[in-house]
Amino acid sequence: MNNFVASAQRFLKNKNTITILGVIGILVLLYIGYSTQINKAVEPVQVPTAVETIQPRTEITDDMVQMVSMPNISLSDNVIRSKNAVVGKYSNINSVIPKGSMFYTDTVIEKSKLPDSVFVKVKKGEIVYNFPVDMDSTYGNSIFPGNKIDIYMKTGNGTDEKVMLGKLVENVEVLAVKDSAGRDVFENTSEERTPDMMIFGVPENINLLLRKASYMGSLGVELFPVPHGGSVSAEGATEVSTQQLADYIEAHAVNIAPIADVDTVETDKLMPTFKVSGTNTKKVTITYPKGCGSTYTCTYTKDDGKEVKVTKTTATVNFTAAGTVTATLTEKDGTVHTDIETITIGDAAAQNSAGTTTQQTGQ
Repeated sequence: MNNFVASAQRFLKNKNTITILGVIGILVLLYIGYSTQINKAVEPVQVPTAVETIQPRTEITDDMVQMVSMPNISLSDNVIRSKNAVVGKYSNINSVIPKGSMFYTDTVIEKSKLPDSVFVKVKKGEIVYNFPVDMDSTYGNSIFPGNKIDIYMKTGNGTDEKVMLGKLVENVEVLAVKDSAGRDVFENTSEERTPDMMIFGVPENINLLLRKASYMGSLGVELFPVPHGGSVSAEGATEVSTQQLADYIEAHAVNIAPIADVDTVETDKLMPTFKVSGTNTKKVTITYPKGCGSTYTCTYTKDDGKEVKVTKTTATVNFTAAGTVTATLTEKDGTVHTDIETITIGDAAAQNSAGTTTQQTGQ
């Protein structure tokens, strides 16, 4: 036994032995590290992929996404790995996400960051108005989306007519400020853009009043924005009330048909239509033109509830109580075709309503 211990001690004290053991130990560590890295690289990872081809500016819903296993080494840093980070977002304006494709950070964006998201922000019952502006009228480009403004009107040349000044519209929220190319003035901080159009939503009667006033430049009518709560110097002019300005516009303006009176039912082939059946329980069938989910974005909302996306040409909504259903078709250029059907329980007669078409172009 003593001889064995002595031999072992001599063996361990031998320099060659220690060198060999050290080399073996290093090789073992390298092998373990290499194996760990290889296993980690090929280890399957669950990532979301597209169940169907998703067109630009389309909301990504739960049924459009499935989780699949992919080798970790095949995933780049910009691959989105969580389903929750995809569902509820939108495909970018210049991105078609093919069926089976993974989702990438530059192809999926928030709804608020869509280039034409301003039209989504318009409140129910309001119509988009494009108000011409420049650097001076925006106070050196200092009126931002989200700011509240008042629209003032000045008229008269001081010779044939007295100069009148007053507040025509009050407390309007600015939705966007665009340059002459239709780009958001404030979306790119590294590039200076000159304001050309201020976009906001107003009720139909106000929209009509502004449109009429915009055609009265030959009468010296001038419209300009003022930050809400601000004041304007009335030197040399007579201050008048909003009603007096409205009366002046109506007395001098040409006839402009209200937007709701425009005959779009027969001419607008992209307008969703309704068919109502039943008495105590109403079944509403919404019919859309072909192309929902690809060429167009089609949705409906019941009683101001959650917006439901439609990818087929028809959708059915049931009512057991009175309510409303709003159907919308949005073109790729942002043009919105929307119609609202009011449901009255107990009234067996089918109801028909006229829709409206909202354009992105100027008023």
